[in-house]
Amino acid sequence: MTESIEEVQNKIIEEFSILDGDQEMTNFYIMELGQKLPEMDEADKTEDNIVKGCQSKVWLTAKLNDGKVSYLADSNTAITKGLVSLLVRVLSNQTPDDIINTELFFPQKIGMDRFIGTQRSNGFAAMVKQMKLYALALKSKAEA
Repeated sequence: MTESIEEVQNKIIEEFSILDGDQEMTNFYIMELGQKLPEMDEADKTEDNIVKGCQSKVWLTAKLNDGKVSYLADSNTAITKGLVSLLVRVLSNQTPDDIINTELFFPQKIGMDRFIGTQRSNGFAAMVKQMKLYALALKSKAEA
């Protein structure tokens, strides 16, 4: 049984709570998470797959399998790759409707704004928006 978006977010909050707000440890942990992201095919690292609004390069693709969306992502910076890996973890293997309608509460709960700057926050918002747009597009295509 797939965990709900809420359950995955709660797990992430729990993992980060162990770090007790230590900025250095948190950054290191985020970079470590990025290293665990499944390898993205070089062929998918195209201009079309770049998330607009990110200072770093972030590539993102999505496909629908059995009614669930799966995302692949990569970035040219370690921190950003870690941040997008959190989103992939939360939103992959969920239905398009769940993705479109979800409110992400984990960034606020783990105090993300404390350890990523304004530009990264804007980039993070752009990644979330792109993931929701992909879910919407896949849903429309599936219903067509």
